[in-house]
Amino acid sequence: MPKFQLLRDFLVSDGVIGEDQLYQPGRPPQAWLELVHETAYVTAYCGGTLDAKAQRRIGLPWSEGLVRRTCTAVGGTILTAKLALNQGLACNTAGGTHHAFPDYGSGFCIFNDIAIATRLLKAQNLLKTILVVDLDVHQGDGTAWIFRNDPTVFTFSMHCAVNFPSRKQISDLDIPLNEGTEDDEYLRQLANHLPGLVTQIEPDLVLYDAGVDPHRNDRLGKLALTDEGLYRRDKYVLETCAQAGYPVACVIGGGYGKDMGALIQRHAYLHRAASEVYQKYC
Repeated sequence: MPKFQLLRDFLVSDGVIGEDQLYQPGRPPQAWLELVHETAYVTAYCGGTLDAKAQRRIGLPWSEGLVRRTCTAVGGTILTAKLALNQGLACNTAGGTHHAFPDYGSGFCIFNDIAIATRLLKAQNLLKTILVVDLDVHQGDGTAWIFRNDPTVFTFSMHCAVNFPSRKQISDLDIPLNEGTEDDEYLRQLANHLPGLVTQIEPDLVLYDAGVDPHRNDRLGKLALTDEGLYRRDKYVLETCAQAGYPVACVIGGGYGKDMGALIQRHAYLHRAASEVYQKYC
């Protein structure tokens, strides 16, 4: 998928970030992936021996290039989380594969980067509590299931009620939204819940999935946010956390517009908002 490189190039060419703000992640060792995923699944996917049914469930044709991209994105989320702990705020230009479960992938998601980064940072004693704020239009079902019995990880998902996955998991807090929800109602719901969660949980890190598929022109969305609504959403999340002193690591999540240029602009709102919030609070 070209959007990841296009987003990186756009952010630099448009002056949102400078080359000195870019970090290149490495491919994580298999042992890190296995903090969340079963060995047989990781080995089969990376080696190209995953059966056809499992590949269809993922929805992406296997290739060595896709394996490299998938693992690099996981490495990017790990690096982003560590940078956020050190700097207060950091953004990946990929990530947000929240439909991946321990033994299978689903919905274009192969390995759950949010869960892997969380488990790794906890194993390395870099943090104890995490708040996952998932504002992708689809429920973060894989993440919710993985942490269903972990009181140190609070999963918050605000998503379209009548969208994929048809079978929802139980997050610590789910806010299902009606089809066609627009900016003001969406932001009202977010404001009703996020500040209280941050105050209640006092997380060592907030992991924010800033999917742009709630946009009104998204092919898979079913909500009706505008460009302005997406930007206001991202800035609100980042300001709420940063102003209270909680570091935030961001991933870009889903986005499925037909116009690639417009899609890149939507993903860039996260980074624009992060730049402004970082300069003000971090």
